[in-house]
Amino acid sequence: MPVIAATTAALPAVVLSSLALAQPSVATPAPQPRKIPATLAAAMKAQAVNVGTVIPANAVAATLPATLRPMAPSVPDTYTIVRGDTISAIARRFNLDTAAVLQLNKLSATTLIYPGQTIKLKGTASAPAQPAPAAPSAPSATTSATVYTVVPGDTLGAIAAKHGVPLSSIFSWNGLNGSSIIYPGQKIKVSGGSAPSAPSAPAAPAPAPAPLAGTGSYTIKAGDTLSSIASRHGVSLAALMAANNNVTATTVIYPGQKLTIPGAGLQPVGDTKPLVPSTFLGFTYPPAVVSSANENKALLNASPVPSRAEMKSIVADTARRMGVSPSLALAFAEQESGFDQRAVSPANAIGTMQVIPSSGQWASDLVGRKLNLLDPYDNATAGVAIIRTLIATSKDLDTAIAGYYQGQYSVSKYGMYEDTKRYVESIKARQRTFG
Repeated sequence: MPVIAATTAALPAVVLSSLALAQPSVATPAPQPRKIPATLAAAMKAQAVNVGTVIPANAVAATLPATLRPMAPSVPDTYTIVRGDTISAIARRFNLDTAAVLQLNKLSATTLIYPGQTIKLKGTASAPAQPAPAAPSAPSATTSATVYTVVPGDTLGAIAAKHGVPLSSIFSWNGLNGSSIIYPGQKIKVSGGSAPSAPSAPAAPAPAPAPLAGTGSYTIKAGDTLSSIASRHGVSLAALMAANNNVTATTVIYPGQKLTIPGAGLQPVGDTKPLVPSTFLGFTYPPAVVSSANENKALLNASPVPSRAEMKSIVADTARRMGVSPSLALAFAEQESGFDQRAVSPANAIGTMQVIPSSGQWASDLVGRKLNLLDPYDNATAGVAIIRTLIATSKDLDTAIAGYYQGQYSVSKYGMYEDTKRYVESIKARQRTFG
């Protein structure tokens, strides 16, 4: 109550001052003064009596009077999706009901939206016959498959929508799933056709049934994903889905749900060698950190990633877009990973720019959207965002470079360590090679 009362008590002063400023000069006849809402008049009266500092509850408006409410944003007929948007966030921005927006655009809660897509915010939902997208399946028996080449910024959902086919068909024709990473230059089949004429292609996962002899079960916990469960138990995502008949890449899982874990692992039985070691440069990292690093390494190993040359282009393009010297960003990427998006360190530094999750969260805050460090574009964005901020907040370039390696606070408190100085010189030398 005191907080509400104090906030409400501040309103009359604002109202009175604005009314006073609006008074005409003596020479012109005064228009009728605007009536102060009753709730505000009561609050002002209570304040004038000066009985204590808390306004009586019955004098406080439960909601801001309509005359003082901020104007609601006007709702456009259509809206074009930008990166980071969700349907619920768009609905909230224009004071719309999420379910109504979904229905208006014939979307479901699990439909993927993509940058550049236009959705309707006004109108009534018409119900066109929707079997139309099924048409592409017809050519599969008689025509060759249509192939699309991925360009920067593409997503599987966007490609499916662009070609009017279900996302599940894109998954099926290309052997992909919801966690697959695509990259510029990659060829994606966007129709059926003789090329994929393969129920024989899915025959590759046929070994999955064999390991069922060693099958176990797992109870899903909050925060779990199918890919993280598969990685934790050393099985492929495809094998995990095959062992659970009703589970696909788009299935929503929930805490308490039981999953069958097939017996076959990514590594031979008895081979306990981890993908990522626990020590590096004389440091031994906590088991939980190393476990997460191994999980991320397994996910990246199981995903298609850009080549080193393609990753180099992604880093340079990202730097240009974000106002950072491309040669400097390239120097960091080469020093940290040699442009290897599958690189993961024992400290759980991930991908080309070797960003640890906590720094990834910081980078997400810097750019205003959630970044996925396993995604090559987001990984480059995270690294470049951190470089840009270090440059803006450091006294000189050397200190900014040192901050990426040693940590900005550590550099400011202890100065550069000897290995940090060597790192700075290496970055500067590499930058010169990139022009």
